[in-house]
Amino acid sequence: MSIFLVRHGETAGNAARVMQHPHTPLNETGLRQATAVADRLHQLGFARILSSDMARARMTAEAISLRSGIVVENSVLLHERNFGDLRGMSYDDLTEDPFGPDYTPPNGEGWTTFHARVDEAFAWSLAAAQATTGDVVVVTHGLVCRSIVDRLVGLDRQDSVTEPFGNTSVTIFDGEPPHRLHVVNCVTHLDGFEGLGPPAGGGGIA
Repeated sequence: MSIFLVRHGETAGNAARVMQHPHTPLNETGLRQATAVADRLHQLGFARILSSDMARARMTAEAISLRSGIVVENSVLLHERNFGDLRGMSYDDLTEDPFGPDYTPPNGEGWTTFHARVDEAFAWSLAAAQATTGDVVVVTHGLVCRSIVDRLVGLDRQDSVTEPFGNTSVTIFDGEPPHRLHVVNCVTHLDGFEGLGPPAGGGGIA
């Protein structure tokens, strides 16, 4: 079986490069992106949907659910990294690099804590896949996608992922060890749809 790892659609915070709150919803572009990825995944076929319950991921998962008729199962384990007091701030106003290797946001998660939670999310997703007949969709966030791909799957190809994970990007890997990667950070489902690609300036990655 395979796991289809999906980043959420675009939000106003992504487009404006703002550190996001958990309740930030998809913007109009994000809703259209979610519909496009739902159509792509429906064509591939799957049997289960797991998702972060942060609004932007939940709304993306709900679009996939609407297209497939499969109920979404939510988990806090799939949340984006908690940036604590930085949430709501523009990237341009930050005085330190929030993604620096030794930086812990005030009242937020350091990298060690974040990666440990992603490990739990990955184990939960694998257990769900192994208990399911068919492929599993996992809807989450950019840094969670990065943590999984860089540390937990397809290490022979990690150097091929040099760009931030795009909104509604699809990454596909085997649900069984060694979790070989087949598709990484792919947004071809957005091709031909004007305005659905990355926002000017690259957008926020979380």
